[in-house]
Amino acid sequence: MKIQNQSMIAFSMNRYQKNETKIQKTLDKLASGLDIQKSADNASGLVVSETMRAQIRGISQAQKNMQDGLSVLEVTDEGLNHVNGLLQRARELSVMAANDTLTHEDRQAAQIELEELMNGINDTAEKLEFNTKKILGENAPLVLMVGANPGQQIKIDLVKTDTDALGLNGASLLDQNDAENLITKIDNAITKVSLDLTRVGAHYEAIEHHIRNAHIYEKNMTTSFSMLKDADMGKEMLSLTSAEIRQKSDQILVSTVNQNARDILNLFK
Repeated sequence: MKIQNQSMIAFSMNRYQKNETKIQKTLDKLASGLDIQKSADNASGLVVSETMRAQIRGISQAQKNMQDGLSVLEVTDEGLNHVNGLLQRARELSVMAANDTLTHEDRQAAQIELEELMNGINDTAEKLEFNTKKILGENAPLVLMVGANPGQQIKIDLVKTDTDALGLNGASLLDQNDAENLITKIDNAITKVSLDLTRVGAHYEAIEHHIRNAHIYEKNMTTSFSMLKDADMGKEMLSLTSAEIRQKSDQILVSTVNQNARDILNLFK
């Protein structure tokens, strides 16, 4: 006669231990909010999620890079507009000095102001900087990383706007002919600065376009990453409840079998 069914108890204990492990995993997911915490949870999923994480962080940094690029262009725009203002005043002086009614002293006074204007242009070109990089003092392009991967770059054309680049070295208003010739030179310089301002505006629009695209890409990638990496809290709560019910059932079964065995043994006392 069998008093105790050891196979049933062994089965229940084995299932109890499995439920215990499952409950612990579920509790870990609920506590962390993550479906994949380590490679044992989902090895291939972990590889994919880490690749996605790298892309998300990369595109986030790229947006910061582009914001820096926009700041450079804003500084460039202000500098070019300042130079343009100095050129406009220099043109006024040139038109004035081209008039034959001025005295020698008048021309000398105009020349002094003109030299100050030219110094102002050179000073702007020399000292206008962004993070120690000269903005209006060289023609080298500024390369911006606008994506998370190699080759995803755009170039901003920096401009040189000193008096040498503008063709205004040795500008003079000391006689009528010099003043008249200077009008044409200043007109050419104003045209160059205006074209530079147009390019700045075009670069600004291009970067804003890249920022919008990067934001959409980051949002979509983050959503996909969350679906892969984050735990479904409702699903995990249901799994936890189901596992706890099974665990309680196994506890009751083992306890009942053991109690029945004790009751039967008591009959023989």
